[in-house]
Amino acid sequence: APRFAIVGYGKLGGKELGYASDLDLVFLFDTDADDPDADAQEVRATRLGQRLNTWLTSTTSAGQLYDTDLRLRPDGAKGLLVSSLRSFRKYQREHAWTWEHQALTRARCVAGDPAIGAAFEAERDAILRLPRDAGKLAADVVEMRRRMHDGHPNPTALFDLKHDPGGMVDVEFA
Repeated sequence: APRFAIVGYGKLGGKELGYASDLDLVFLFDTDADDPDADAQEVRATRLGQRLNTWLTSTTSAGQLYDTDLRLRPDGAKGLLVSSLRSFRKYQREHAWTWEHQALTRARCVAGDPAIGAAFEAERDAILRLPRDAGKLAADVVEMRRRMHDGHPNPTALFDLKHDPGGMVDVEFA
C-alpha cells in the first residue's frame, strides 16, 4: 500500500465545511530515498490521487458530490498531482509565496497514513514559525487582499457580506 495522505486546506482544514463548500486538497506520499521501487510508488500514489479526485467529484442523481480544488499543491495547477514529503518541504521552504504560507494556517491532515500526517504537521509548524520580515509580510498581505477584492467586484449598491471591505474576508485576514 502506498504511504499516502490527504491534506485539507481552507474550510475543510479549518473544520468549517458547509453546504456547497469546495474541498481544497493536497495529496502527499512518502518513500525511502534508497528504495529502488520509489518511481513505481510515485506512479501508484499519483493514480490513487487521480482516483480519489474522480470519486470525490462524481456526479450523482442530486448533482456533483464535491467540487475539489487542487491548486494549493506545490507549483499550483502546473505542479504534480501528488507530492512527496521531500518535495513538499523543499517547495515550502524555497519557493512558496506568502499566501501559500498563509493557507497553511488552516491546513491539516484529514486522511491517510498517520506518519505522513505527523510529518506534514511538523513541517507546517516549522514553516509557520519561521522568522519573517514584518514590512514585507504586511505588504504581501495587503496585496493579497487587494487582488481578492479586485477579483470579486460588487456590481450592486448592496453590501457584499463576504467580499466588501469590512466583510468576512477581511475578518479572516485579520
